[in-house]
Amino acid sequence: MESYALLIAATLNAGTVLAIASLGLLINEKAGIVNLGAEGMMLCAALAGFATVVHTGSSWLGFLAGMGAGALLAAVFGVLVIWLNTNQYATGLALSLFGAGFSAFAGTGYVQATLPEQVRWAIPGLADIPLLGAALFRHHPMVYACMAMALGLIWFLYRTRAGLVLRSVGESPESAHALGYPVRRIRLLAVMAGGALCGLAGAYVSTVYTPLWVEGMIAGKGWIALALTTFATWRPARVLLGAYLFGGVTMLQFHLQAIGLQIPSQFLTMLPYLATVVVLVLISRNPTWIRVNMPSSIGKPFYPGS
Repeated sequence: MESYALLIAATLNAGTVLAIASLGLLINEKAGIVNLGAEGMMLCAALAGFATVVHTGSSWLGFLAGMGAGALLAAVFGVLVIWLNTNQYATGLALSLFGAGFSAFAGTGYVQATLPEQVRWAIPGLADIPLLGAALFRHHPMVYACMAMALGLIWFLYRTRAGLVLRSVGESPESAHALGYPVRRIRLLAVMAGGALCGLAGAYVSTVYTPLWVEGMIAGKGWIALALTTFATWRPARVLLGAYLFGGVTMLQFHLQAIGLQIPSQFLTMLPYLATVVVLVLISRNPTWIRVNMPSSIGKPFYPGS
C-alpha cells in the first residue's frame, strides 16, 4: 500500500507541472491566441529559475524569475502575432526552437551547479495520517496553489466581468472592438499571463520537481500541456483532471519498474506521449464537441476596422 501512496504523491507532483502550464495556455486560447512556444518558454524559465535559486538560495525568487522570463518571451510573441499579424503557429514554433537553443547555450555554466538543500514540506497533523499523509499532505505548497489556480480561473472566466470580456475577445473580437474594448491590448495581457504561468511551470521543474539543470529537461511537457487544453475542451477543471491523468501515466513507468514488471523501458518512456496521441484521436472523433467549446477566433488574426 505504501508504494501506491508514493505513486499518488508522484502523480500529483508530475501533474502540477502540466496543470500550471496548461492553465496558462488555456488563458491564451480563451483570448483567441494559440502559442506553440510553450516548450521554449518553459526551458528558458527553468534556466532562469534555477540560476536565481543558485545565486540567491530562494526558491520563491526562482519562481518569480521563471514567471518573468516566461512573460517576457510571451510578450515578444504577442507583439509579433497581435500587432504585426505574423502567423501564430509559425511564430510559436520559432519561439519554441529559440527557447531550446538559447537555454542550452546560456545554461552551460549551470550544468554542474547544485541547489541549496530543499525544505521538506508537510501539513502539520494531516501529514502523519497513515498512507493518506504520504500521498496527499507532504507536497510543496505549489501543488496546492495549482489547485487553487484552477478554481480561481474558473471563477475569473465565468463569474467576473473581466473574464466575460476575455472570452468575448476570443469568441468575437470584432464585436468586442465595436463595443469599445481594446482587443489587442487584452490579448497581449492574456498572452503574457499565460506565458508567466508557463514560466512558473518551467521554474517548478528545475527547482522542485527535478532540482537540477540539464539541456532539454522539459522533455516535451510543453507539448503535452498544449494537447491538454484540447483534451479538456478549454475548461480549467478538466485541465486539472487531465494533468493528473497524464502525470499518473508518466509516473506509472517508474512504479511498474519498482514492482519488477518486465516491460521494455523504451515502451514505458513513450507512455505519456502515446497517451497524448490516443486521447487526441478519441476526442477528434466528435468534432462537434470541440467546435462547441473551442473559442471561435482561435488562431485567427484580428484586423481593427475590418
